[in-house]
Amino acid sequence: MSGENVTLDAENKKDAAVDQMKHDLGAGIRLQSGQAVGRQIQIPNSYIALDLETTGLNPKQDKIIEIGAVRVEAGQETGRFHTMLDPHRELETRITELTGITGDMLENAPDLVDILPGFLDFCGELPLLGHRIIFDYSFLKRAAVNQGLTFEKNGIDTLTMCRRFMPAEESKRLGAACAFYGLTQESAHRALGDALDAHRLYQKLVEKHAGQAPEAFAAEPLIYKVKREQPASKKQKEDLRYLLKYHKIDLPVQIDYLSRNEISRITDKIISKYGRISMKQT
Repeated sequence: MSGENVTLDAENKKDAAVDQMKHDLGAGIRLQSGQAVGRQIQIPNSYIALDLETTGLNPKQDKIIEIGAVRVEAGQETGRFHTMLDPHRELETRITELTGITGDMLENAPDLVDILPGFLDFCGELPLLGHRIIFDYSFLKRAAVNQGLTFEKNGIDTLTMCRRFMPAEESKRLGAACAFYGLTQESAHRALGDALDAHRLYQKLVEKHAGQAPEAFAAEPLIYKVKREQPASKKQKEDLRYLLKYHKIDLPVQIDYLSRNEISRITDKIISKYGRISMKQT
């Protein structure tokens, strides 16, 4: 399969998975009741353009491996935030093929728990902007809740705008949308490059369409409900290690960084596939 086909297939799967996640979890971007009624709509010109690269599409199971963000105030870039992150697990080949990020690049990267407070300070009170911003927000909101931090934000979604303003037959992927509007794309599928592309795409969308449909550009509350995960117990970790040893399984994640629910899911999958430990052989 060519690199282009791998990229397109991954993009299509990401589109479908995130759309399903919105439906299943009630996650989405929407106006609170009556927010856009009876008032003049102000086009946001200050925001945090954001993109993440992750180990997969599910914020309950996958981890952030790269954060890229651009602070924009009054339409001008005033700051950047970029970091790689250690996911404490092996990267799947498909992620490396899509992003170009390798395990070696993450070997000495910091942990999210050490980076997140500073990143939230970088964001301040500004709304988040991105191409399908609920995807990125869901990962960050879950991480913030797990650290006891507050991260309630408004969002500006360039994908929603592209679906409204671009012809139906045109692809709405970030790269395709940039090309449609005559923009040269930065480093595709890398966090900072995609954040910059989303910022530039938004500015072009405002230029082209804000006059005719200003309501499409309103920053709206991002809704993603999540409960704080509990850390795994010492016994859970010991039981999982013994189960792995018994079945001679190499786990591509670091057990000490797993939550209680994550260890339970992994244990259930192993037992379902390989069976329980036989007392006759212990």
